[in-house]
Amino acid sequence: MSTNLPGRLGNPNMEIKDDPRADPRMIAAMGLIGLDVAPPQSPVGPDSPLEDILQLVTESEVGFNALGMALTGATPPTENVTSYTEVIQGVDGNDINLYIHKPENFEDPLPAIVHTHGGGMVMLQAANVGYQRWRNELAATGLIVIGVEFRNGGGVLGPHPFPAGLNDCASAVQWVIAQSEPLGVSKIVISGESGGGNLSIATTLKAKSEGWLDGIAGVYSQCPYISNLYHDPPPELLSLVENDGYLLNVGHQMATIAIPYDPDGTNATNPLAWPYHAEISDLEGLPPFVISVNELDPLRDEGLAFYRKLVRAGVSAYSRTVNGTCHAGDCLFLDAMPDAYRATLRDIKGFAESL
Repeated sequence: MSTNLPGRLGNPNMEIKDDPRADPRMIAAMGLIGLDVAPPQSPVGPDSPLEDILQLVTESEVGFNALGMALTGATPPTENVTSYTEVIQGVDGNDINLYIHKPENFEDPLPAIVHTHGGGMVMLQAANVGYQRWRNELAATGLIVIGVEFRNGGGVLGPHPFPAGLNDCASAVQWVIAQSEPLGVSKIVISGESGGGNLSIATTLKAKSEGWLDGIAGVYSQCPYISNLYHDPPPELLSLVENDGYLLNVGHQMATIAIPYDPDGTNATNPLAWPYHAEISDLEGLPPFVISVNELDPLRDEGLAFYRKLVRAGVSAYSRTVNGTCHAGDCLFLDAMPDAYRATLRDIKGFAESL
């Protein structure tokens, strides 16, 4: 053990509440709901039957669904934003709910954010309170925001393995492109966090392969969950060890919930399922990107590695690290850390306006 190394690289038993890098406001909020220590290990693991893994995803979804209200409920709601639901038909013939949020009384066309929510592509819903709040807050900055209720690999909206969720996200973006004028949209940015960060990238790769990339002005991917290397972390992704157990458990929890997205493992290195594995040639010609990561996130280094690959491919890209925060901490802790939460909102808004 070397105390000169950060996190669990220096102390394999380090808890996020004891990590000197952690924002104390975040730790206080996490402590109230028991998230300031490593989550208990479930008896269901990567080698369990798929039926048991799907049951674990359903049970986990209940707890994660409650976080949005718990972490944002004390902050007064946004004002001057209207929202409504459109139901479109996806490429697979299924109905897709799109939750559309707009500033009141805007006149000139505005940039649109197509938001793909987190949950590892296997759980959670765009209808969740926390995601409704995120979209309202983004819209209040002067953006049109469209939340996609895509099919999941598990949970309430599952089980629909890859590529069902990706197909729904692509259908949603193509609908927004086609409806830009009546929606009042000037340009389209795809953005999401965690599993939604994966889908924001994968949708763009799909658009390139299918010839409709011109409709996407940019991508803002937050804490992307993109490697599928959680069962055996490679040495180049040190954060999978350094920050293991900080909100997310890598080798057990994350390796397990990845399975319902691709149950037979045939897409383990398919860039449309796991964009970390994209070749430089896959990335050439993509629109401008932002890769935003969290300092204390196990996923930090796969996001940074993907950013470096984008730059090598000649894509206009920049990366930011939100220090002191856990996985998606700048999207979660509105009540405890409003400055970090709103800084990310401003950065998304500034990026969209710059394109």
